[in-house]
Amino acid sequence: MDPAATATLKTIAGRIGTSVSTVSRVLNGRARTYRISSETAERILAMAKELNFSPNMLAKGLRLRRSNTIGLVIPDISNPFFAAMTHTVTVEARNRGYSLLLCDTQEDTLREVEAIGLLQNRMIEGLIVLPVGQDGRHFEAFTSGSLPLVLVDRYFPYLRLPYVAADNVLGALQATRHMIERGHRRIACICGLPGSTANDDRVRGYRQALTEAGIAVDERLIAGQSFGSQTGYIETKLMVSRFKDLTAILALSNLIGFGVLQALSEEGISIPERISLVCFDDQPYSAFLATPMTTIRQRHAEMGQLAVKLLFDRIASSTPGEPEGIILPTELIERRSVRDLRIH
Repeated sequence: MDPAATATLKTIAGRIGTSVSTVSRVLNGRARTYRISSETAERILAMAKELNFSPNMLAKGLRLRRSNTIGLVIPDISNPFFAAMTHTVTVEARNRGYSLLLCDTQEDTLREVEAIGLLQNRMIEGLIVLPVGQDGRHFEAFTSGSLPLVLVDRYFPYLRLPYVAADNVLGALQATRHMIERGHRRIACICGLPGSTANDDRVRGYRQALTEAGIAVDERLIAGQSFGSQTGYIETKLMVSRFKDLTAILALSNLIGFGVLQALSEEGISIPERISLVCFDDQPYSAFLATPMTTIRQRHAEMGQLAVKLLFDRIASSTPGEPEGIILPTELIERRSVRDLRIH
């Protein structure tokens, strides 16, 4: 317990004429357990109220080795996908009587390392991380199970840690096949963060769909360095300037999709008459754009729920079993942002 709290307990004990341990037991709701008289308990509570004192919950947690708190680390709270995930995890944790401490790493691995250290110092009981995803070395210490941890969205296949993610290869296959089936052959892929499983698997699905259709992969049509809107904006500007035969774009995140929309609008290029667009991450606004957006829906609510379930199973178990990896299917939501080139 911190010195200020200890001093206050001593003050209460001195004014009441009892021991510090008796004061502590009353303030922690254990008067009946230790057969402390109701009169003494009432006097202690009244004095605590007069001094505006409440039990130090962190110190209590240290004694009980429980904090009823978990940590959540996300790459970018401005991304609607991560915001929705945060909401789900918060609700699920609250339903179990737990609070949530949130850290936003801004897609920076060093900030991620710092955030995890900060949360560990706050005595959390478990940790859910949506990692930046390029470097997983700082997660190796968690494979021992000393602190329960679950990865979400992006993960590291070489680490023995539980994770929940979408089938990103399938999602990109669905999106690219959808455009190919409607006559598109020159399809750009605007990428997110290279080296992360979410990005690399989506690029792999894009490549696979083209190869299956007998379309040569043009490396110049694969570009991008982050999941942010600026990537979508800059790469779209370059693509439409360099490749006049471009007919479609696959945006690998909703923020990238925002940037694509801004760039096409500035260039006076209409969707889908001139350029078709499919975007990863279905959001409530997708159906209400000027041209309703065809998207790849990830089951973010289920991902968050499963992550919390896996985490609390590990918190409750003294001997956690083999870490589980759960991959959820994606779904193509067809709207009106892809033109059928077969129709003249």
